[in-house]
Amino acid sequence: MRFLMLVTVDPDLAGTVDGDPTAWVNETTAKGQRLEGDRLRPVSDATTLWPKDGGGTFVSDGPFAETKEQIAGYDVIECADLDEAVEVAAKHPVARFGAIELRPVWE
Repeated sequence: MRFLMLVTVDPDLAGTVDGDPTAWVNETTAKGQRLEGDRLRPVSDATTLWPKDGGGTFVSDGPFAETKEQIAGYDVIECADLDEAVEVAAKHPVARFGAIELRPVWE
């Protein structure tokens, strides 16, 4: 099963905790669990699209939700089941000070 990991952090905490995922990336890639992933640019570079009344699309700067926590990156992992995905995600360094949302990919 493939899972999308949304790595979410409070930007005020991100620089205060050792959150370098290099070892996690190397280990999970070597095991064939991590298929891809990357950091995301800051929310100041985000663009959100909304449907306009009467048709068309409204484009706005910034993130969809106004929250302190921000999606900082993503990973796609391959695991046998949710239990294994939780085990893999729990070892990500951001799991110590941020949140990681796991979502199964439709297959």
